[in-house]
This record gives sequence, structure tokens and C-alpha cells, in this order.
Amino acid sequence: MPSLRVPLEKGSKKLINAWAFYDWANSVYTLVISSAIFPIYFGALFTDVNTISFFNYDIKNTAVISFVTAFAFVIVAFISPLLSGIADYIGNKKKFMKIFVYLGSLSCVGLYFFELETIYMGLFFYFLAMIGIWASLVFYNSYLPDIAYPEQQDRASARGFSMGYIGSVLLLLVNLAMVMEPHWFGISGSPKEASMEAMRYSFVSVGIWWSFFSQYSFYYLPKGNHEVKVTKDIFWNGFRELRSVWNQLEHHLGIKRFLPAFFLYSMALQTVLLVAAYYGEQEIAWASSSEKTIGLIVSILLIQIVAIFGAILTARASERFGNIPVLIVINGIWAILCVVAYYTQTPMQFYIVAGFVGLVMGGMQSLSRSTYSKLLPETQDTTSFFSFYDVTEKIGIVIGMLCFGLIDHISGSMRNSILFFIVFFILGGVMLMRIPLKRT
Repeated sequence: MPSLRVPLEKGSKKLINAWAFYDWANSVYTLVISSAIFPIYFGALFTDVNTISFFNYDIKNTAVISFVTAFAFVIVAFISPLLSGIADYIGNKKKFMKIFVYLGSLSCVGLYFFELETIYMGLFFYFLAMIGIWASLVFYNSYLPDIAYPEQQDRASARGFSMGYIGSVLLLLVNLAMVMEPHWFGISGSPKEASMEAMRYSFVSVGIWWSFFSQYSFYYLPKGNHEVKVTKDIFWNGFRELRSVWNQLEHHLGIKRFLPAFFLYSMALQTVLLVAAYYGEQEIAWASSSEKTIGLIVSILLIQIVAIFGAILTARASERFGNIPVLIVINGIWAILCVVAYYTQTPMQFYIVAGFVGLVMGGMQSLSRSTYSKLLPETQDTTSFFSFYDVTEKIGIVIGMLCFGLIDHISGSMRNSILFFIVFFILGGVMLMRIPLKRT
């Protein structure tokens, strides 16, 4: 294994693989914590009571998760430009990436102590883990132009996605075995107690996996230019770039009309994806707790697998019909899915909805980013424009999660929250119609 003093050359296969390997390391958080095991565990904690007390005010448990998530994304939306500015100029950005990786992984380990008696500490760890994952990705993404040449970057990014998918599914399958057959792993107690304990060990496994496999990336990723110092100008550089993009929007009609549409439908899309498992846990009539656990995990895996084919089909459709018309159709499909989800009661219905969600989820995300890329002015630096794009997405998530949580809490049903998001998908589709079809 080469010494750190002899860095790998930009564009080398080993360096690109080392960079992509961070997806293998961190994607377990998204699948196990955000989408599968944690929502099941969280729902199981509240079988007898479904509220959490904050300052003597009872708030619905699922609404609390929405609010905590929204607050985490407020922080992420604020620090992302700061981190982007530092990442562009800092001498050793690997050190910053490590800080957030360890913050996130240790917080996942801390989720082992997430119980009703320690609910506030548990929510704090949940909050810190979310900060850790999203902040680390700022530096991870900023490494791409450092490790690969432009003609290599699409393949490098796709490789990271593939590795992340495989790694996260492998750990999820191990966690599923732990939850369903805890005695195989030496976990004793009543079936429910052992299953709950296994879920808590799953959170620990995510933290260990994330931290351990990140070391391969850390070993090979370049440190950068040590001569660059963090100054006040560098610190605020990211915000200056956002302001510069904002001032340029008047001169780029396509981007100016696309971003508000993206803000609306992305707000709905990301919120629905973040709460899907909580919705399935609470609103679907499962026959037993074991069927619920297996059913929710199977549905998450189904979404993951179908999303790959959905992205391929969407890409082919966009080649034939254009990006904007396909995005308009997908928005319409999402609006219909919200209506269907509102009336979904049985596990089989939930699986069918999950399949369709996967079909349009991956395609909408990938097509949105490529559409935005096509609309960018050819003579401008794309980094600042994509930073603006990312912040737009995160602010949308904040508003979306707040809306979802408020409706859920006030009405007492997540179904009403899901139904409300039809408005954003329809408005997003209508606003897309205003975009010139040239080049997209």
C-alpha cells in the first residue's frame, strides 16, 4: 500500500475507486437509519402513546420527527455554503470531512440509547447524525473534480452510486436477520424485547460500518494545498457565490423559471421520501409486528431496486421526448400517487404504491439535475450554480417537513399531510410548462 507522501495521480483507477468507496461507507445511514430500521423502531416505541412532551405541550410523535428533520436541514442549508466555500480553498479539506464522518457515525452509535426514558437525548443523536451525513457529503462531492477528469466524472459518480447501493443493501439484510432471528446473534429476551434490542444494535452497526469503511477513502484521498489558510474571505465565499448566482438569474430565463418549479416539486418529493417508512409503519393495517417489520423493509428494498430501472426508463424517455415534458408527466404521476397513498390501507396496496414510487423517484431526481445542468450558461463556473441548486433543495425540505409535521399534528393523520402535497406536485408541473424547451 503506497505511502501518504506519494499521492495517487488524478484520474487513476485506484483513486477514483477510493473516492467512490465513501458511498459504500455512508449509504448505510440513508437506508438503515432514514428509510428502514429506525422508522420501525421509532413506531414500536410508541405503541401505547403517540405523543412526545415538549415544554408541557404534547406533540404527535411522527410530527416531532418531521420538526427535528426540518431543523437539521435548516442547519445544513446554512452551513453548506460555508463548507462549500472552505472546500474550494482549504488546504486540508479531508480533515473537515473526517470531523463530520465521525460526528455522524458516533451519533448513530448513540442511537442505541434511543428509548422513551431518554427520548430527548435520542432525538439529539438523531439530529447530529443527520448533520454529520449531509455535511460530510459537501466535502465528498467537492473531491470529484480533484480525483477525476471531466470525461471520467460521470462514470465515477455512477460507480459511487452502485457501490453505495450494494453496501447498504448488504448491511440491511444482516440487520433484517438480526431483527427477525435475534437469537442467532446471541440476543436474548422475549421476542419483542429481543427484536427491539437487535434494532438498537443495527444503529450501532451503521456507525461502525460508516466509520470503518471511510478509512479506505481517507487513506487515498488527497489532502490538498497546505499553503492555503482559512481567512474571512474564504469563510464567506460560499455565500458570495450564492448571491452572485441570484443576481445572474435575471439574465438566464430557463434557470429562473426552472428553480421555482424544482423548489416546489422537490419539496414534495424529498418530504414524501423521508416520511414514507413512518407512513407505512403507522397508517397500514399490518397483521402483526413481524409482518410490519418485514413488510416495511421489503418495500424499501423494492423502492431501491425499481428506482434503478426507473432512472434508465426516464433517461430514455427524455432522449425521445425531452426533459421538460417528461418531468411534467412525472409530476402528474406523483400527484396521482399521493391520492392513491391517501386511500392505501393494506400491505399489498402499500407494496404496489412503493413499486410506483421507486419507478418515478430515481428518474425525477436524476432528470432534475441533468435538466438544470443543460440550462446552465456555458461560460460560467458551474460549481456556484450547483451550490445554489443544493441549497434550494435543502430549504425546500425544511418547508416540506414543517408543513407535513404541522398537518400531521393538527389533523392527527399522516394521510392528510400526504394529500396536501398534491398541490406542490401540480404547481411544480404547471411552472415547468413556462420553461423554454430549447436544449432540454
